[in-house]
Amino acid sequence: MKIDKSYTEFIQSIKRQIVQSRYVAARLANREQLMLYFKTGLMISEKIKAQKWGAKVLDQISADLQKELPGLRGFSPGNLKKIRLFAEAYAPHLVFGLTVSNQIGLTGFGEAFSISSTLSNLIENKGFYEAFTGISFSHHFVILTKIKGWEARIFYIQSAAANFWSLTVLEHHIENNLYIKEGKLPNNFEGTLAETLKPSALKMFKDEYLLDFIAGDELDDERHIEQQVVLNIRNFILQMGKGFCFIGNQYRLEVDGDEFFIDLLFFNRHLQCLVAFELKKGKFKPADAGQLNFYLNVLDEKVKIQQENSSIGIVLCKEKNNTVVEFAIKSFDKAMGVATYKTSKQTPVQMKGILPDTDELGKLLE
Repeated sequence: MKIDKSYTEFIQSIKRQIVQSRYVAARLANREQLMLYFKTGLMISEKIKAQKWGAKVLDQISADLQKELPGLRGFSPGNLKKIRLFAEAYAPHLVFGLTVSNQIGLTGFGEAFSISSTLSNLIENKGFYEAFTGISFSHHFVILTKIKGWEARIFYIQSAAANFWSLTVLEHHIENNLYIKEGKLPNNFEGTLAETLKPSALKMFKDEYLLDFIAGDELDDERHIEQQVVLNIRNFILQMGKGFCFIGNQYRLEVDGDEFFIDLLFFNRHLQCLVAFELKKGKFKPADAGQLNFYLNVLDEKVKIQQENSSIGIVLCKEKNNTVVEFAIKSFDKAMGVATYKTSKQTPVQMKGILPDTDELGKLLE
């Protein structure tokens, strides 16, 4: 059989259908699990209150469910407690019922919810439904147990769904109080960006990034460790935020025969501009801003195309003094900011000596 261009395009078309179908199936499965947990938790909560049962009844309920459905997962006594808390938290605010699912981006008929008046002034019904069903039960439980205010809870639900945060990244942002800190990145956007871009840019960039995505799971062999390192790089790219497309690392610039290399270069679809990240292993120095400003000048002159906005740069360092940052960047006419990075608190024993530390991350990306 001759492999021509039309056949290759045909295979790619089938591939897209398969990937899309898998994505829809995963979203539907997650939605059904959340609906099941909510309804089950509500039934348990109402029954315990009506019958005045003690907390230990969850052990009995779990055991009886296992007898009825051998091999059942997700309904241990501990998880039943979480399911009950999940339902009790949302019961005053969510109203479930049958609705035409194409109104929420699905097909056929399904069960969705409407928002009670207590939250309707904070969120858009459709958008919140998609975000709510777009994150896992584990994400929901972390948000419910660690965040008390509903405005902050909604922020983390929508942010986690929009940016595909892993559980580790979500916990990191909660620990670092991203809800309060969003828009706090030290920057010179006020005098360098168009008015229409300033709000989006402030939301797009974080004051701190988590660079280590390796979980503390047991690792089987060297090949698995290698796969985890590759996955770590992929997740590092995704963690940058919404709409970022990775162009390359150690991106080469040439100026009159001299070569220069940008650590990480992205394009952001929402800002329609190139975004350069420079990694620094220590504390921010004013010279770092000068180096980044030089890179941005070259990008805008030699790489940026006409319809794109001017490039933005971020220095990513271990620590910074915001006052020093302010003095260092305020006189430059190129948009830039300075953020810090943080690694996970625990590294699996099996990874010691194999994974790079944060100081070596730049070398790994070369």
